[in-house]
Amino acid sequence: MTTRSSCNGCCGGESPNAAPSHDAAPTDTRSLRLHIADMCCPTEEGLLRRALEDAPGVEALEFDLMGRVLTVHHRDADEEAIRRRIAATGMTAVTLDGTRRPEPPSEREPWAKLGVAALIALAAEVGEWLELATPWLPTLLALAAIALVGLPTWKKGFIALRHRTLNINALMSVAVAGALLIGHWAEAAMVIVLFTLAERIEARSLGRARRAIRELLDLAPETANVEQPDGRFERQPAETVSVGSRVRVRAGERLALDGEVAAGHPTLDESPITGESLPVDKTPGDAVFAGSVNRNGEFTYHTTRAASDTTLARIIHAVEQAQASRAPTQRFIDRFAAVYTPAVFVLALLAAVTWPWLVGVAWLEGVYLGLVLLVIACPCALVIATPVTIVSGLAAGARRGILIKGGTFLEQGHRLAWLAFDKTGTLTRGEPAQSHWDALDDALNEAERERLRALAAGLATRSGHPVSAAIAAAAKEDGIAPLEVSDVHEQPGQGIVASWEGHRVWLGNRRLLEAHATLDDALAARLAEREARGETVVLLGEADRPLALFAVSDPLRETSRSAVDALHQRGVKTLMLSGDNPASVARIAEAAGIDEAHGALLPEEKLAMIDARAAQGPVGMVGDGINDAPALARADLGFAMGAAGSDAAIETADVALMDDDPRRLVDFLDLSRATRRVLVQNIALALGIKAVFLALAFSGHATLWMAVFADMGASLIVVANGLRLLGIGPPRARDLTTSSGPAGAMTPTTER
Repeated sequence: MTTRSSCNGCCGGESPNAAPSHDAAPTDTRSLRLHIADMCCPTEEGLLRRALEDAPGVEALEFDLMGRVLTVHHRDADEEAIRRRIAATGMTAVTLDGTRRPEPPSEREPWAKLGVAALIALAAEVGEWLELATPWLPTLLALAAIALVGLPTWKKGFIALRHRTLNINALMSVAVAGALLIGHWAEAAMVIVLFTLAERIEARSLGRARRAIRELLDLAPETANVEQPDGRFERQPAETVSVGSRVRVRAGERLALDGEVAAGHPTLDESPITGESLPVDKTPGDAVFAGSVNRNGEFTYHTTRAASDTTLARIIHAVEQAQASRAPTQRFIDRFAAVYTPAVFVLALLAAVTWPWLVGVAWLEGVYLGLVLLVIACPCALVIATPVTIVSGLAAGARRGILIKGGTFLEQGHRLAWLAFDKTGTLTRGEPAQSHWDALDDALNEAERERLRALAAGLATRSGHPVSAAIAAAAKEDGIAPLEVSDVHEQPGQGIVASWEGHRVWLGNRRLLEAHATLDDALAARLAEREARGETVVLLGEADRPLALFAVSDPLRETSRSAVDALHQRGVKTLMLSGDNPASVARIAEAAGIDEAHGALLPEEKLAMIDARAAQGPVGMVGDGINDAPALARADLGFAMGAAGSDAAIETADVALMDDDPRRLVDFLDLSRATRRVLVQNIALALGIKAVFLALAFSGHATLWMAVFADMGASLIVVANGLRLLGIGPPRARDLTTSSGPAGAMTPTTER
């Protein structure tokens, strides 16, 4: 099926109090999903609402303008009658079965017909300019050109006028008809040809923004290599693979579903999900995501989600929902356009009637001025500038592993004055790691010191406590094999006691030490020194003698300092709010370069801190999207760290950062500022071009040709400018401590 993908009528006609893009679906209703190729702008939405809102049985309408899908929630309505009402608006509806997504509109349009029409219109212009002996020939040529490409515009213009909507088709139809009536045949033909050409180019440009979202869906293959009951692996559609199935992935293949590694040690490129450009090494038990690329080594994994519920599918769904919400600038422009278009339309009528009387020109010149003003009256460039820019920004963010829940949040980001961080799992890794160890007897040689670590590791491996796991992991990393212990007894809240070579050995905290040995002043001073740094201290002992001291802490992420420094370079102040002990909070804040830090805070105290900073400017809060709910809700922007695979984080946060890299916050800030700059540029261009040509019109220097260039040319300029944001692709390895230029500049930086 060949369909037009042009965005006709993207301006005017909307009420200042236009309904939102979707209504709440009532319960106990049926859903009719329709793909409408010509529905891509608020004007089409308004036309369809007026056509369907009083249809019997229709309860609610849900519009996906970027996907061009209308969902009609109804109670036993006549679906054929619904399609007839849609057809009356000049649009065609195609039913979508189930949850199937529509195929993208075909880009194959009758360019040959347009080319022929352009040649005929040009011949008419030349004939009129040469004043041929047969004056009727240019007229016939002009009418032929209009018949080839202008009839669809006239048809849509008539429908728009019938529905009391002043969109570009209505204004262009009136202008061309008026030019014909006053004898400007060749100019009328060239105007409609130029309008159609610009419309086609604009449609292709807008298609890029739509495809940017659809391309995310294409990242996950449609089939998976699934193990069968007899042990064979066989290709089957991804949507038919049940949770818990075993899937095999060869090197170079993409994953079709989310899951956990069952066997193998693959290296995966997860940039489609997290935005991280560096491959990630995986081991059995690690989570993997649909859309990732297996860079080396065959492996198998067990699926944990259905194809419709993968992390990638939830990202796409969230971005599609974000497109439906109008950003503040877009709402303002919609209200402005609803006033501007009728006002200039009235101005055009007044000019046609009064201009000859005011300046003493012929009445045909007054009518011609009115026609020029009609074309200029369409704020198409102004209305289309915001949505294409916002959608491009949302798509660019998704490709960088930044899931932005709406244009409102994308626009707000550039205003952030403060950014508040939770500590654990945000600026720190969220996993304890051994930061220091030392033998209490300084006279021990290297072999004896290593034996103490092996003994501690032997005890630590028999405990399930995270602190013990950190000690065991550090020994393993240094190649120290744990000693075998026996008769193990775990003391809740204290540590572990066991036997080794007939001796009683123990590993635990200060309370376990005091239960087995005496804490002297020297050891107490050493413990106090480590605890003052916010570290958890564990002691190894034998019988009644302490042997070694181990300090465990939640280390700062390697990227936290560079992220905070980059935020400071962009004028954003930083704040740490944590429930952890103040000493640990102060140490992490100093290491990260945080401006201000507060520890031992209850959730309501964090909320109070956010309130206090809100008086100094917009505040963002960075957490895990679940904890610190009051502070995240109170902040102007809530950021969830490491949201990949987390339903709650994706659902609750305003902005979900799909990996654990705090530098994504800087990426978001830069993207928000870049989006803001493009929005301001587009609005200035659209209004500036309109103002210039209005002045030219009243000075007698503007023609219908120039008016078309002013309108459609401005539309093409702002669309192309908005699409520049799509060029902000996934970040490459970089060091954000390197200046990225002026605030908001998104220039490449050096290898990290």
